[in-house]
Amino acid sequence: MPHREKTPDDPLAALWRPPALLGVMLGGEALAAILALAPAQSGDRLVQFGLASLGIQWVALGTLCALYLLRRRLDRLPPMRLAWVCLGLFLAMSLLVSMAAWSVLAVGGLGDGSRGAFVLRMLAIALVVGLIGLVGYQNYWRSRRLAVRAKQLELEALQARIRPHFLFNTLNTGAALVHARPDEAERVLLDLADLFRSALRGPQLIPLTEELALTRRYLEIEALRFGPRLQLVWDVPVPLPDVQVPSLSIQPLAENAIRHGIERIPAGGRLEVGVHTGDDGGIEIVIANDLPAVESSHKGHAVGLASARERVQAMTGGRGRIDAAVENGRFVARMYLPA
Repeated sequence: MPHREKTPDDPLAALWRPPALLGVMLGGEALAAILALAPAQSGDRLVQFGLASLGIQWVALGTLCALYLLRRRLDRLPPMRLAWVCLGLFLAMSLLVSMAAWSVLAVGGLGDGSRGAFVLRMLAIALVVGLIGLVGYQNYWRSRRLAVRAKQLELEALQARIRPHFLFNTLNTGAALVHARPDEAERVLLDLADLFRSALRGPQLIPLTEELALTRRYLEIEALRFGPRLQLVWDVPVPLPDVQVPSLSIQPLAENAIRHGIERIPAGGRLEVGVHTGDDGGIEIVIANDLPAVESSHKGHAVGLASARERVQAMTGGRGRIDAAVENGRFVARMYLPA
C-alpha cells in the first residue's frame, strides 16, 4: 500500500503547533472582550468578560480536541471541504456549550430571556466568527499554494545550475571506461539515469533510504573518477530510520564536498557521511570533507548549499535546517530534520 505523505502544508498539522494554539486562545479572549464591551450588555462587564471567555475557550478547545481525534479521517479530505467540515464541528461545539451555559446561568439566576433565544444568539455569533475564519483560511491557503509553487520554481532553477557540471564529468568518466572497463561504464550510466530520474520528479518527500541510495550512487560515480584520491566513510545505522526527507537534499551536499573540497586537493581526501538520531526524535545527516591547505579565491559551497537549504525549508515548513561551517580544518554540513 502506498504511503500517504504528510506535507508541511497540511492545515491540520499546523493547528497543533504552539503559535497556532496561542493564536486561537488570544483570538478567543479578543472576542470575549468585544462581547463584554458591547453597548447592549448590562451588569458587571468584568463578569460578562469572564463568562464569555470561559464559554469561548470551551468551544475552541473542544473543537480542537474533536479535530485531533478525527485527524486521520479528515486529512483525506480536500482542503476546502476540510474547511467546511471544521466549520460544522465549530458550530456543533458552540451548540453544546451554549446549551450547557444556559443551564448553568439558569441555575444561578443569570439567564436573560428564553433558552432558545440564547442558544440562537450564540449560534449566530459562532456562525459569523466561523465564516470570517473560513474566508481568511481561503485567502491563506491560496497564498500558501502560490508561495510553495514559487519556491518549487526557485528550487528547480537552482537545481538546473548544478546538473550540467555533474553531467559533463559523468559522461567523461563513462567515455574513459567504455573500452578499458565496460562493466563499470555501464554501471555509471545506470547510476546517472537513476539520479536524473529522481531530479525530474521535482520537489517531494521520499524515504531516507532512497535519498541515501541516490547519494551513494553519486559518490560511487565520483569514486570511479577520482580513484584512490577519494576516501569514503559511511556512518549510517542499520536499519535506517523510517522517515521522509526532501528529494535531492543530501546529494547536493555531497556534490559540494566533492567540488569544493576533494577535487581541489591534489592528493585527495576523506569524505564522511553520517546519520544520527537526536534525543527529540529528529534526524541529523552530517557530511564532512577535507579542505585544501590553501584557501581558493573561488567562493564555494554556495549553489548546492543554497539549493539544499531552500529545499529542506520549503518541504518541512521551515522546521528543518542546514548548518555549515569549517570545523578543525574540515568543512561540515549538518542537515536537521524534525521528528
